[in-house]
Amino acid sequence: GLMNRIRFGHRVRTARWDSDTALWTVGVDRVGAGRVEISANLLYLCSGYYEYEGGHAPHFEGEEDFAGPIIHPQAWPESMDHAGKRVVVIGSGATAMTLAPAMADTGASVAMVQRSPTYVISRSDEDKLANSLRRWLPERLAYAITRWKNITLQAFFYKQTRVRPEKVRNQLLGLVRRHLGPDYDVSTHFTPRYDPWDQRLCLIPNADLFRAIKSGALEVVTENIESFTETGLTLASGRELAADIVVKATGLKLAVMGGVTFTVDGKRVNFPDTTIYKGMMFSDVPNLVQTFGYINASWTLRADLTARYVCRLLNRMKESGVRQCTPRPREEDRDMPRRPWIDDFSSGYMQRSMHLFPKQGDRHPWRHAQDYAVDRKLTRAPIEDGVLVLDNPGAGETVRRRVA
Repeated sequence: GLMNRIRFGHRVRTARWDSDTALWTVGVDRVGAGRVEISANLLYLCSGYYEYEGGHAPHFEGEEDFAGPIIHPQAWPESMDHAGKRVVVIGSGATAMTLAPAMADTGASVAMVQRSPTYVISRSDEDKLANSLRRWLPERLAYAITRWKNITLQAFFYKQTRVRPEKVRNQLLGLVRRHLGPDYDVSTHFTPRYDPWDQRLCLIPNADLFRAIKSGALEVVTENIESFTETGLTLASGRELAADIVVKATGLKLAVMGGVTFTVDGKRVNFPDTTIYKGMMFSDVPNLVQTFGYINASWTLRADLTARYVCRLLNRMKESGVRQCTPRPREEDRDMPRRPWIDDFSSGYMQRSMHLFPKQGDRHPWRHAQDYAVDRKLTRAPIEDGVLVLDNPGAGETVRRRVA
């Protein structure tokens, strides 16, 4: 099993590559045991891209005057009892839309205060087709059909948002009106200023957010916050919003490469100077892979493609008797335009951090595509594609020059 291969209580701080030995050595802090080092031929990061030590928490005027607790979801106190309390949740993203109905359902009177709306879609937490297929087909076949159905529908929907944004926008808002009724102010509270998928859509299970609104336990307030007061918030309109607890679901911070400091032959790697290769490796950085899923689809789709590619790569290296794999731009790639790691996506948490991430090029395999079909084809292509160089120690000087 996997459990005996997982080292809990370990945090990777540094990673240094030595071209003479073709090894990564990672510096790891162990809980209660100090620093240790672990060496490996290939380093495979699966740490996501969120900063887990704290989220984005903008300061509001008068916060220090508020008499109650101000909580960030990433530092949630286990002893928090919100039953019977007046709770203000600040935010309009997935965290706010998860917390607000859950707190309303467990006894709180909740106001979700947002500066601007987000597109919201309700879906059942059961897949009716999958449940039906499992009654009649072998499990593996039912799974395969359901998986491809979901992949195809998601890809089709995303492409429709790119080519027919107004039509999709009207359909999404129509679904919200169907849930909340003709008298609810959907234009104010659920109609964003941007097109669908310019930012992430919020998918809510079984219409829980809408049910909480209709029950009266949850109010959505779309206004700017003027200041905190001792008893709650003052909004830009002058409205006073009473609160016993304030939750700042105001966004995330992103962590580049898990916050690890990387060096190659003694030279620190500056990832904004690198270009992504096949959505998982980095120009002129040897034996380093990162899993980075999709912004517009299930994260695990690309995670699966990456894992399968890495297995193919390791097997090919073993067959060839080589220990190094390095994406190196071809001559015709060196002057190609470089674009942000994620472009055409305007969410604040992304835009705040894109300058810290690697870049993408304008052609494959240097594109950071958000397209499963494209990536599936790329990761099934031959390993030796004229870009990924497989070799052995002795090419260290070349690596040093390129990183420098």
